Amino acid sequence: MLRPHFFLLFFVILIYVSDKSYSQNNTLSENQIEKLLNDAKESYEINDYEKSLTQSRTALKHAITINNPNLIGRCYNTIGVNFDDLLMLDKALDFYLKALFYINKTDNNIYKGRINNNLANIYFFEKKQYRKGIRHYEKALEYCNSSDNTLIYLRKLNITWAYFEINNFNKGVQYLKYLNQFRRYGDESTEVALNMLNGVYSDYINDTVKANFHFLKAVRLGNNSNKKFDLSITHQKYADFLFKNKNYKKAYENILEFNRLTNEIADLAKQKKTKLAGVNLELDEFKREVDKIETAYKNKQKLLQEEQSRHKKIFSIIVVLFLIITVLFYFFYQYTKLKQKNKIKNIQNKIHQNIINASIDGQESERKKIALFLHDTISASLSSAGMHLNVFLAQNNTVPDEIIKTKFILDETHDKVRDLSHDLLPTLLVRFGLLYALDDLCEKYSNSTLHFEYQNTISTKKRYSEKFETRLYFIISELLNNIIKHSEATRAEVSLSETENHKELIIEITDNGKGFDINDFNFVEGFGLNQIKARINNLNGQFDVKSRINEGTSIKITIPLSN
Repeated sequence: MLRPHFFLLFFVILIYVSDKSYSQNNTLSENQIEKLLNDAKESYEINDYEKSLTQSRTALKHAITINNPNLIGRCYNTIGVNFDDLLMLDKALDFYLKALFYINKTDNNIYKGRINNNLANIYFFEKKQYRKGIRHYEKALEYCNSSDNTLIYLRKLNITWAYFEINNFNKGVQYLKYLNQFRRYGDESTEVALNMLNGVYSDYINDTVKANFHFLKAVRLGNNSNKKFDLSITHQKYADFLFKNKNYKKAYENILEFNRLTNEIADLAKQKKTKLAGVNLELDEFKREVDKIETAYKNKQKLLQEEQSRHKKIFSIIVVLFLIITVLFYFFYQYTKLKQKNKIKNIQNKIHQNIINASIDGQESERKKIALFLHDTISASLSSAGMHLNVFLAQNNTVPDEIIKTKFILDETHDKVRDLSHDLLPTLLVRFGLLYALDDLCEKYSNSTLHFEYQNTISTKKRYSEKFETRLYFIISELLNNIIKHSEATRAEVSLSETENHKELIIEITDNGKGFDINDFNFVEGFGLNQIKARINNLNGQFDVKSRINEGTSIKITIPLSN
């Protein structure tokens, strides 16, 4: 017999095979795309932009086909770098943003740093969006490997430049100090920018001698290198410094040099663009072609998904049915288990309740037996012995002291037996009922230091069942004993009433004593409240205790009369 697991496995394999059947035979592997991308980088490094862009576009097409975010992001970055070098910065920005979108889906921190740095350069120097540029510079620094001191140095150089450009010298100077301290991590290409930045900062703190020194050094180093952009900015900043210090002639000379270098850079970019004249697609079309690659891939994926949906629907239906059956079976099993557990619990509760009932009934039965035995037998015998002694004393004028002592002992014992008999089963309770017995109990317990006030709104002629009255009497008696022993009260009140429909008996006991913490388990146990509560529960009643330290105690008992 085939099990459901077999069918699930079968359909998983079916879907997998179907997916594979749609893959293109002519798609390049990751290694092949990687090689093509490296070729595009080499072409870029020798300024063969036409070849680099063509190779990047081909690599991108296959990277999108295999849906590899790392390769897609790097392809977009290589395309962006080409346009960046050609000073086509709007196009470069578009490709850098796409590159960052895909590379952020990977753990390639090297390229995350590079792309953020590329974006920062465009935002800062081209778009003049300085805050956004600084944010990307700081992101680029964040992704640096802690052991790559050269790269860290370059990124901090960019951040210093960015902060100085917006006149935030307080933040920029901390990076400048690092650059000056660890300039060994830089090279000839960074010395121009570093001296220019030192000149700008010295000018900010009004150290004109040091500022002039650094600007002149940056110009000298720039003339000996191919860093035309850094040199042009140096002439611009130096001109600002000279103009500020009223050296207008020299300032004008530096402005002219700045303009010359800026035009040179622009002319160089134009020369580079002429190398693309042979490209079949113009540069604007190249961007559209790259966008078409993504669109075509998405359309193909859409068709593929529609084709696969038929298989997936069948698979989904089977999975859903399997899950529904599993869930239903689980709930049925849990319901059966819970039902059995509740049944066992109910049986245990009944057994426990029966034990409590038997215990209480046994105690009351034994109490009644002992009381009757003491009253009817012991007390009667002692009374009879007393009568005989009285007759003997009446008939004899001279009686030994031992006989008189015996008479006193016998009378005292008779009184104690009678009192014990009444404590075990009060005569008033048996003859006149609970209401009279409680009134007598309050009067009996009252003294000069503690007064029990008794209030009753029920007719004193009303009687309840003997068992009911006996149980309630001893519960209330125990609560009153607690007040006497523990509360240090001067006044207490016992009140009885019935609800309007005469279905419940309400007993309220209050005192003005020292109170207690109802969360103190030891104190509650000392009062025996848990045992009292169990006995009230046995009567299907409710037991509510409210007490606070130094604020007295209030107890409310509600007992259904139908039982």
